[in-house]
Amino acid sequence: MTAALDSFDAKILDVLAVDGRISVTALADRIGLSKSPTQARLRRLEADGVIRGYRALFDPIRLGRDHVAFVEVRLSDTREVALQAFNRAVLTVPQIEQCHMIAGSFDYLLKVRTQGMTDYRQVLADFISTLPHVAGTSTYVAMQAVKEEGTAPVAPTS
Repeated sequence: MTAALDSFDAKILDVLAVDGRISVTALADRIGLSKSPTQARLRRLEADGVIRGYRALFDPIRLGRDHVAFVEVRLSDTREVALQAFNRAVLTVPQIEQCHMIAGSFDYLLKVRTQGMTDYRQVLADFISTLPHVAGTSTYVAMQAVKEEGTAPVAPTS
């Protein structure tokens, strides 16, 4: 179900995407409403599941995890039971940051973050290649992250 967002809701989401720790008072000032309606909108966005939570974002480079690879995965079996087995297993590999089922010439696209190529090769050999029904993979190494972490502005729907 898609939530209907007006321009104030969109502004709230834009501000929170950049600063999730902003106070309600400062948020109200930024979007041009008083504190009470801003707080009510914030609670509604949370209750409706538009805002799913708040979290700390870590700098992967400072943590020594600046190697990013995108991995195309082709499965040997794409029946529902095989897809479910793959989906469950991929959740157990912490180096896989994202996993998307794809409509195309391969079945899944993974975003994998490691400390370097040696670590990536180990993850590929020991974990990704051994996931259920994996028939083959192709790896693309990212040279630079131009945009990450949901910083796109939110467009109102009404």
